[in-house]
Parts: sequence; C-alpha cells; structure tokens
Amino acid sequence: MLFDGALLASMSFAFGVFDLASHYGALPGAEVAVVAGEPGSTLTGGGLTCAVPYDLQAVRVADLVVVPNLPQPSAEDPPEPALEALRAAHGRGARVAGLCSGTFVLAAAGLLDGRPATTHWALADRLAEMYPRVRVDASALYIDDGDVLTAGGGAAGIDVGLHLVRTMMGASAANRMARAMVVAPHRPGGQAQFIETPVPDGDTDDPVVETIAWAHTRLDTALPVSLLAERAHMSRRNYDRRFREITGAAPGRWLTHQRVIRAQQLLELSDLPVDEIARSCGFSSAAALRPHFRRLLGVTMTDYRNTFSHRLS
Repeated sequence: MLFDGALLASMSFAFGVFDLASHYGALPGAEVAVVAGEPGSTLTGGGLTCAVPYDLQAVRVADLVVVPNLPQPSAEDPPEPALEALRAAHGRGARVAGLCSGTFVLAAAGLLDGRPATTHWALADRLAEMYPRVRVDASALYIDDGDVLTAGGGAAGIDVGLHLVRTMMGASAANRMARAMVVAPHRPGGQAQFIETPVPDGDTDDPVVETIAWAHTRLDTALPVSLLAERAHMSRRNYDRRFREITGAAPGRWLTHQRVIRAQQLLELSDLPVDEIARSCGFSSAAALRPHFRRLLGVTMTDYRNTFSHRLS
C-alpha cells in the first residue's frame, strides 16, 4: 500500500521479493498488487511517475498488507480510509507489515500500541515521540510480532520479505529466492552496525565538550573517567551529569562505544590483524574487544569485516 509521492526505490525492496517469488513459483497462487492508500497516488523515481492501479478494496481482502514508505511522516495522520482498511484487514486475520517510514502508518492505525516495533534508525526518535505507546527498538533489522511486522530502512525490506516467504513457504523457498536475488538468506546483526554516531557538537568553551574532543583523539590509550573529570576541573559527579546531558550516555559507556566505532573503521579500511586493531582502540586484546563489539553491533568482527571491508579481494 503506497501513498502519493512514494519512492520507487523504497517500494522495490520488499515488493521485489514477492514479485520475484511469484514469478519463480515460490509463492504458488499468490497475487501481488500495488494499492493506493489515497486517491490519485503516484509512485516516483528516476524521472518516472507511475499511477498506482488498485484501490483500498484490495487491502480489505488481502492476506498480507505491506506499507513500505510514507513520503513525509508528520504530525498529521495518513488518510483515515487507509487506516480503516488496515484495521479491517488486521481484524479479520491478515498480517500487516510496515517498512521504514511505513511503520508510522501502522502506528497511526493503532496496530503497534503496546508492541515492539522498528523503523529506519534515523526516524526512531520521531516514531517514539509521535507514538509513545509503541515500544521502539531502533537496533533491529526487523521485528516479527506475529500478526504485525516492522522493518528498518532500505534493504531491511528484503530481509523481512525473505522472512515472510520463509514463514509462508519454508526455508528452502526463501533460500532459493535469496540465491536468485544474490543476497544473504538472513543477515546477522541489526541496524546498530549502520548507525553513525559522531562526536557531538557543542560549545568549545564547555570543559566537558573539550574533554570529549580530547578523548576522541586518544582512544588508543587508557582514559579513566576520573582523568577526564580532572581535566575539566570538575568533580566526578558533576562531570558525569554534564556528560550525560551532552551525549545521552555515561562517560565510560560512551568511550567504549567510540572505541568500537574506531574498530569498525579499521576493520573496513585496513588489513590489520584484529589484535592490533584492538590495541589501537584501547583494548588489551581482541578477546577484550569482541564482547563489546558483539553487544553493540550484534555481529562478530569477522562478519563485519567480511561485509564492509573496502578491499577488492
């Protein structure tokens, strides 16, 4: 189900899975339809403008409804007829899925109240602010809560599409589709591996901001928080409080996260052994780095390097 101005790129991820699955016989008897969530909806991209052929009646009789993109999530709810059609489809047993900003449509329909849900990591704070009854988890690639599913942005639509094929037709069908599309049947980890967390901007005269910038250039060394507080000429308690105000995290947790980010960069851009990378990031060894890397990113260092390395080999 699309709304006016929806992007062809955003729609294509999950739609491509179902359309190709139907083409290759992995979903026998399936009918895939692109439905307008409001009258006159068009799909755009690359200079193309395509009319959306089906109306909301198709939603009311569907077994699965996917909302891949809401062009402009805002305080104004999507059109009520679309929300009512979603509620009706869900009420009679259809599964519904929101991908990226499409999650906002499910939230507006009340289908995510009290449920875990995800969206593109850059939209997660807005989703939580607009719909406080939704339990937003920005780290997940997708969340299957039974009759309601949500996914992050972009290629996470492929992930949830293959997952739905797997639940409907079995692992062999999903794996066959993944091979045909030349993608992984299931990607490890979550959105955390794609989120950029730069050093926060702030007043350079603020002593805590200065210590943050100073620490960021010395991640290969031991940086006890007491040393940072001393550099800022503050008590440890006041330093911790001000640090949380600026970064949203405790100093020790922030430092560990920055060290892991540095490890990400070295895994992507260098051939250095993991032990050397660990020492360059302030850890005593790769064994000391591994649990933090896995906890924060949800994947092993080996998997991360295999996915993101810039080497040509």
